[in-house]
Amino acid sequence: MLENTPGLLSSVRDRFAHIDACPFEGKRAFFENAGGALTLKSVVDTSAKFAAIPDNQGRDNPASAALMNIIAKAKADMQVLFNSNGGQFFVGESGTELLFRLIRNAIMAAPKDGCVLGCSLEHPASRSAAQHWAKISGRPYVNVPHNVETGSVDAADYAALVTADTRVATILHTSPVTGMGVDVAAVSKAIRAVSPDCYIIVDGIQHAAHGAIDLDSYNVDGYAISPYKMFSRHGYGLAWVADRLTDQPHEQLIGGPEQAWEFGTRDTGAYATLSDVVAHFEWLGGQFTSSTDRRDKIVAAGQAIHAHEATLTDAMLYGTGNLSGLSELPGVEIVGGIDNPRREGLVSMRIKGWASADLVTALRGFGIRTHTRKDDHYSGNILTPMGWTDCVRISLCHYNSLSEVSALLSAVAKLTQKAGHATQ
Repeated sequence: MLENTPGLLSSVRDRFAHIDACPFEGKRAFFENAGGALTLKSVVDTSAKFAAIPDNQGRDNPASAALMNIIAKAKADMQVLFNSNGGQFFVGESGTELLFRLIRNAIMAAPKDGCVLGCSLEHPASRSAAQHWAKISGRPYVNVPHNVETGSVDAADYAALVTADTRVATILHTSPVTGMGVDVAAVSKAIRAVSPDCYIIVDGIQHAAHGAIDLDSYNVDGYAISPYKMFSRHGYGLAWVADRLTDQPHEQLIGGPEQAWEFGTRDTGAYATLSDVVAHFEWLGGQFTSSTDRRDKIVAAGQAIHAHEATLTDAMLYGTGNLSGLSELPGVEIVGGIDNPRREGLVSMRIKGWASADLVTALRGFGIRTHTRKDDHYSGNILTPMGWTDCVRISLCHYNSLSEVSALLSAVAKLTQKAGHATQ
């Protein structure tokens, strides 16, 4: 846990903008990280710097050459962060837009006939794209039902429905509603055991902030994230695409470079902020390993993040000090069960007798920032099978503290009493 090293959590928190106060509302504990993590101060500075530069890439001048070098460095940094020895990275409008593009190109490049395989756990960013382009290409969409009790899906669930003619499959790395992770490597292995040439595209948007990504171990063809959920900023998404998908016909400018995926001139500042994120992971990992290898430091950072967030999540569920945990408070129900090792820094819950939107408002009165999820096109695939209409999502990152969790538990305890639930 980061708080076990004197001064470390304070140093981590000092690296982020608006760590304990909203510029519009004032002091608050930020538990809305799944909606968009806090931004590194270095990212804020870098964004301002590059917003002022008028030059474009690909021109005959020193400024343009410098921009190209910055982009090349960022792409090399991404290879280290994601642990990929092949493929390429490119940026686009958003993580959702890039997932649509990867899935669309995979489906249209795949051999005729066959099917598209996806899972009911997925965010509509991948699920909608897969269903839409399956229909356009005349292929059936096969749905893998997720486990409602665990809030996740296993390799065996995919194995039960994958067939030799499965052309494209999609996987969600971590659910932004249940907070539960998926073993991408195991699912990929199960798919390829039956359909070795299947194109596999992964939504890593929710997972990216919570631990190291290891593309080389996944054996997939595409992976997309939203950098604003990984300590960067809004306005762009990042995708990785494997060489074998790049080698197939894909959308590009006629007569342009055959290996290209980007359209138009991209924001150099977006790429530069990715290097800021990598620098943060390296700095954090350097507090836990003496290795000078960049990947070693990133892996150490991921392990430290996982341990810290697990400690905070356990405190949230089981209590800390003299405060009862959410699992012990009367009237509180929790998505995905209580003792669930798949959980990654997120607890979705409700209090019987409270509309979740009203509960979010009430928590804000205590200086606790959370968010509601309801049975709409974003979260209905998770909540409707449970018989829930809504829930409150409490999401954290490695800069959150035990004192913030304590403030949350104190507030929820008071609200359960207000709802008329007797103290256990």
